[in-house]
Amino acid sequence: MSGADPVVVAVLGLGEAGSAIAADLAAAGAVVRGFDPRVPAAAVPGVTECAGDADAARGSAVVISLTCAHEAEGALSAALPGLPPGAIYADLNTASSGLKVALAERAAAAGIAFADVALMSPVPGNGLRTPMLVSGPGAERFARLVGGLGASVDVLAGPPGAAAARKLVRSVYYKGLAAAVTEALRAAGAAGCEDWLRDNIRQELAGASAATLDRLEQGSVRHAVRRTDEMAAAAELLRQLGVPPRVAEASEQWLRQLAAEQAEQAGPAGQADRR
Repeated sequence: MSGADPVVVAVLGLGEAGSAIAADLAAAGAVVRGFDPRVPAAAVPGVTECAGDADAARGSAVVISLTCAHEAEGALSAALPGLPPGAIYADLNTASSGLKVALAERAAAAGIAFADVALMSPVPGNGLRTPMLVSGPGAERFARLVGGLGASVDVLAGPPGAAAARKLVRSVYYKGLAAAVTEALRAAGAAGCEDWLRDNIRQELAGASAATLDRLEQGSVRHAVRRTDEMAAAAELLRQLGVPPRVAEASEQWLRQLAAEQAEQAGPAGQADRR
């Protein structure tokens, strides 16, 4: 950034993620102004404490919102009076596409470019280098300004909400996998075989490859009828063990749908041959 004025960035929300990103921005040479009603900005190295969201936004080229989804609208409303013309308002909260669209419309009405930013991996340990996906009218400028400070930003051609949608469909896999592991381990603990299952899961994850995806998807389709019975039995076992079978029941329902789709595609002759 030598030879040019430092980029001024406001960070709204200084929790675990906000503090890590704000500190990295300051270390990269940005002037960082921060506000969080619960976390003093003075606790974050290099961040200037501000009196509120609007105060933090004053003079900023980029305003980063890292509050939480249910506070995102309030943060934007509070920041708008201080946002200078030409500023970018970047919402990094994990929120629905619909909320991102609503925020973008509110920002556009005030003449502010909005960037829908999805953080694509955990922030702790990564900070500013957490992979980001950004869409919306402010996407290119956000990527240029924050990328120039060391951020890893990929621009997605598309409206606000496009980046959020990609993160959320990915979250179905990642958080769904975490839920399945948690439920299975609790059931194994109740059944007295938790250590065995932990080792089994570790081995499966360590041996995963590109072919694992096709095996998981196509195997579910091909063996839907048999696996429906298997997961019904698994759900019943969990109930007996006192573990709510939320994932097991959802898996059973998915398999029933896949089996019904297979039967519909096969037609009457195929249905008559089913066992």
